[in-house]
Amino acid sequence: MKEIWDQWDDEIKQLFYCNYGDFSYLLDIKVDKNLFRALAQNWNPTYSCFTFGKVDLVPTVEEYMALLRCPKIQIDKAYSRAAIVPMFLKKLINITGMSEQ
Repeated sequence: MKEIWDQWDDEIKQLFYCNYGDFSYLLDIKVDKNLFRALAQNWNPTYSCFTFGKVDLVPTVEEYMALLRCPKIQIDKAYSRAAIVPMFLKKLINITGMSEQ
């Protein structure tokens, strides 16, 4: 992805930025491999959160920004949209086996 980005001119980069926001800034982030390993080992794909022992942790967008050392973010882009509550509740009901009542 970095090689493709480097081949684009400023006009194409601006178009990408308008459509996808700050996503391109992730190309320049230096990843802390130890932190990444620790987070990956504690990721719970069933609930889309981190689980440390019996504690579930879902970082906020601001906390992800701090972890990634990425100070720029645009609200209402694909990576920061809020979940659709009715759909989320249906998924949660299915996971837990509960009824809507």
